[in-house]
Amino acid sequence: MSDPDDRMTHRNNQARSHEEREIGERNVEELSAIVVNTAYHLHVDLGPGLLESVYESVMAKLLREQGLKVERQKSVVFEYHDMIFDEGLRIDLLVNDRLVVELKSVEAFAPVHAKQVLTYLRLLHLPIGLLINFGSASFKEGCKRIVNNHQDFASSRLRVNQVENRARSREEHEA
Repeated sequence: MSDPDDRMTHRNNQARSHEEREIGERNVEELSAIVVNTAYHLHVDLGPGLLESVYESVMAKLLREQGLKVERQKSVVFEYHDMIFDEGLRIDLLVNDRLVVELKSVEAFAPVHAKQVLTYLRLLHLPIGLLINFGSASFKEGCKRIVNNHQDFASSRLRVNQVENRARSREEHEA
């Protein structure tokens, strides 16, 4: 980075990044880490067995206390074949307009749960969603990260199945 223009661009990017964090505009990886940490502590403190709506309410409050914008039961509006759908799809939590969080309180995930989050991500053109099950015995088995064309894995502290996803992507590309 010996070019003066490169140094100036780098400084400007750093300043912009600092300003964004100050006003609460964290990147999706930071948001994801905050949500997972909050959900983990909630799972430890309250344990499994409560209604999904209880976990949703508490999660929203705890995330707002950390300065995040949280919308509950956010309706997903989309168009298909000249028809507009504005009902029927609701995201449990939308954090900072960038992160979908779908909560469950069931014994185990069903395959449809991850598909549901992926559909929300595709319709909203968002890169990452979290599927969190407070009904599971351990938090680890009840927390899944769902990815939709997300490329910025470098900053992720939650690199679940990253290598597996790359291999699958290569296989699909070669087929």
